[in-house]
Amino acid sequence: MIKTAFLSIACVFQLIIQSQAQTGSLTVTTSVAEEVLKDFKSDGRIFLFVSTSRMSQPRKNTWPSHNNMIFATNLKGWNPGKLFTFNSEAQLTKSVDIPLNEIPAGNYTVQVLWVQNREESNINAPGNLYSESVQINLNGEQSVVLPLKIKTEPQELAEHPLLKEVNIKSKVLSKWWKKEKRLKAAVLLPASFYDEPNRKYPVRYNIAGYGGRYTRANSYVQWNKSFLDWWQSDEAPQIINVFLDGEGPFGDCYQLDSDNSGPYGKALTTELIPYIEEQFRGWGTPESRFVDGCSTGGWVSLALQLFYPDFFGGCFSYSADPVDLENFQLINIYRDENAYTNEYGYLRPIVRGNSGEPVVSQKDFIQFENVLGWNDTYTTSGGQFSAFTALYSPKGKDGLPRPLFHPQTGEIDREVAEHWRKYDLKHYVEANWKKLGPKIRGKIWIWMGDMDNFYLNPAMRAFDKMLQKMENPKSDAIIQFSPMSGHCDGYNDRDVLMQINEKWKSYF
Repeated sequence: MIKTAFLSIACVFQLIIQSQAQTGSLTVTTSVAEEVLKDFKSDGRIFLFVSTSRMSQPRKNTWPSHNNMIFATNLKGWNPGKLFTFNSEAQLTKSVDIPLNEIPAGNYTVQVLWVQNREESNINAPGNLYSESVQINLNGEQSVVLPLKIKTEPQELAEHPLLKEVNIKSKVLSKWWKKEKRLKAAVLLPASFYDEPNRKYPVRYNIAGYGGRYTRANSYVQWNKSFLDWWQSDEAPQIINVFLDGEGPFGDCYQLDSDNSGPYGKALTTELIPYIEEQFRGWGTPESRFVDGCSTGGWVSLALQLFYPDFFGGCFSYSADPVDLENFQLINIYRDENAYTNEYGYLRPIVRGNSGEPVVSQKDFIQFENVLGWNDTYTTSGGQFSAFTALYSPKGKDGLPRPLFHPQTGEIDREVAEHWRKYDLKHYVEANWKKLGPKIRGKIWIWMGDMDNFYLNPAMRAFDKMLQKMENPKSDAIIQFSPMSGHCDGYNDRDVLMQINEKWKSYF
């Protein structure tokens, strides 16, 4: 999960009440422009974005809020010579319960996207086609023509002497998927790397917030001059930084083995990491490998340290995704009957502001993922719950991950919930403490804000309480809670690097 500005989807309905008769009827017609015809594939999913935000590219903002209305449907065998029309008569999956002929009057930015690349999970993956965005003032009936004329290009790593790209074929994943699969990463080298050609280095493996790509390393050399100046100074620790790629078949791959995405954990530990450490003069020892991250990265870094305790030498986890599935945000997946409604009959929130005010409900959050999924459900959305499901769930009869809860009703599948227990970190540590405990001594450092915007702190509180009871050995994990702090508020690259450096020194 990523930290963002939280806006209530409920505002949509308030706007409807306030506007009453002040609504508009929108019709958007699209086609495939000649300039991208050679790149067009006839099967895909077509999206219409209607946003009150003035951002130039609404297709890049899928966060659940009153700013965004998303409409989508699948097209098979679309003749590029034919038009497609978004209107009130089209059979569309919607992110909010508003038809195109009842949109509140106002100013909007409108854009169309054609998703034809299923090799990557993000709707803005390379090779997809999109229209220009236009601003409209909707009041009454309005028609807009938005041809698909632009192709999404691949992200590229910036050029800098200290920044290197890794892109290797994974034999492990390719065998599992029966087609070529590649592993990517960005490597930011320490300032002394070229001046000391015989020197070996410890390695920091950074995992991004949800879905972060390896190209996020660009920010360290292109836009963050303060960090780059520090990194090239004598003050900076001499550590290799590796930025892992979060892309997976159903969203973030979480860097672990799963029934649906394949053996990403095995590929990481037996292929990618050994390759990087050989190519860039890493020490190649467990004591020299460290994992860190915030949000999704917080969970993954902790999980990697727990599932591969002999492989990594330390974990620095911030604002981790739920580490206890009895506190899966506000859901107890083993006890509760419904993911959307609690035992008191109220819709469960999934996002809150730092003051505690609920912002987005679990139900509305999932509906935004439902519209993104090519099967009209969150299981293929490429979003947060798509990735959770791909990692934790068994494979269904249709070849897709089995959902924990029904996409529309929220009813929890008890059999799937039990399968998720395998990735319940609290349960895993408790059940394996006798062997695991000695292996993780001195290796766990965790930070959590006690007003986490995604309600992640109750799970970490339960995890901490469990660790405090452990004996033979006693846990020495450091878990720090920060009052009134939100999601990832405590995360800072420089601090993490200095922590890793101190831990590395402690091994000598």
